[in-house]
Amino acid sequence: MIPIPSELENVFRRSPELTRTYLVGGCVRDALIGIPHKDFDIEVFGVSYDQLVATLSRFGRTDLVGRSFGVVKLKIGEYIFDFTIPRRDSKVASGHKGFEIQFDENISPREAASRRDFTVNAIMYDPRTHELLDFFGGEADLRRRILRHTSDAFTEDPLRVLRGMQFASRFNLQPAPETIELCRSIKNSFHELAVERVREEWFKWAEKSATPSIGLHFLRDTEWLEHFPELQSILGVPQDPEWHPEGDVFIHTCHCCDAMATLPEWQSADPESRIVYMLAVLLHDVGKAVTTDHQLKEGRMRIVSPGHEHESVPLAEKFLERIGAPLAMRDRVYPLIANHMAHVQQVTDRAVRRLSKRLEPENIDGLCVLMSADALGRPPRPPQIPEMVGKLREKANELQVHQGAPKAILLGRHLIELGLTPGVEFGKILHAAYDAQLEGVFFDLKQAREWLAAQKQFELPAEAFRKLTSAQAIEDPESLK
Repeated sequence: MIPIPSELENVFRRSPELTRTYLVGGCVRDALIGIPHKDFDIEVFGVSYDQLVATLSRFGRTDLVGRSFGVVKLKIGEYIFDFTIPRRDSKVASGHKGFEIQFDENISPREAASRRDFTVNAIMYDPRTHELLDFFGGEADLRRRILRHTSDAFTEDPLRVLRGMQFASRFNLQPAPETIELCRSIKNSFHELAVERVREEWFKWAEKSATPSIGLHFLRDTEWLEHFPELQSILGVPQDPEWHPEGDVFIHTCHCCDAMATLPEWQSADPESRIVYMLAVLLHDVGKAVTTDHQLKEGRMRIVSPGHEHESVPLAEKFLERIGAPLAMRDRVYPLIANHMAHVQQVTDRAVRRLSKRLEPENIDGLCVLMSADALGRPPRPPQIPEMVGKLREKANELQVHQGAPKAILLGRHLIELGLTPGVEFGKILHAAYDAQLEGVFFDLKQAREWLAAQKQFELPAEAFRKLTSAQAIEDPESLK
């Protein structure tokens, strides 16, 4: 028996005209595997769209924005229920808009279910009899953790391949061989997909995956990885077996993504940060495709990838632009990738303060999450996070820069109080002052003023110099306000 909100049960109980009404899709799938759900999709047979609207309007506010797709959204309290009239879709042109839609309230539940993408999403549930309508073996596939397409109608929308990627990763589903083959047969239809739809599936993969590598292997096996050349290029790129016994860069990346999904910091993060961290680990080593070489080191040939962290950034830019990631999220991903080798450097106050600045708008906490996943993605090496990552985290906490770079001590208003006018020289002073602060030259406003008074490269007005060096200013830096 699938639990249903009392608000929805009330609709079913008081609507005799909705006798052929079934829960469908994700809410049924999730309930069968014990995942809590708040989104309910309901398919209604035997009534017209206008009749459905009239019935639902008695119970709450209806939203008809999905009218062209036969959807009525019913809002009751905290819930929004999606009611849908069954339809027949005929593909008449390329692209997700190239469908001719005909509503047919008399279509059979079996035919309606056959239009769904995967068998695990094609299971219906009768809320009155508490019976499953499972025409294509979806429940058995769910028990055996198999991802299988429902029918040949799958090929009408190529987005279903990317949906398969994220479903497989989220629910630990192994794609059926025939589904892989079918997806491979439509790989040339990728160009039909709107960027926004591609982004949505990648973001679901990045935010919700339990085992992200399954989806990446799915893309590889269906040959859809070709549409993401930055990932395709790391297939077969070798790594030094001493540090990476797990295999090539693609295999390492898959392990790192899986490790990310197990980290408490990732699991407890907000949705945007989960996406940022997962995309960062997905792309952190793509630069190895252009930097990997063999070099003689310590008397033997070694596989090396010098500077790969920096070369990974422009390749990550191409990938994230291709999937239409928002600029604000891209700006968080790039500095994480560029600095993911920071744990091999010495942890000093100066180095950590400067690192916190280089990471903006990200922070050291986020970088430690990425470096942890990177370190854990190297089986059969024992899972161990490098000691230097812990030291970096400790030092950042000590300096209070773990969540962002230090705030500037010497500000523009302080220069204005000295009689300086904003301009080019004004900006140079502030830039130099902040740089000195990061170096640890001063730690408070009094020391900042002393530093400024000692700088010969800036031609300060006599009155400004007098204010800086007066006894009152030295004892009380805020006295000039």
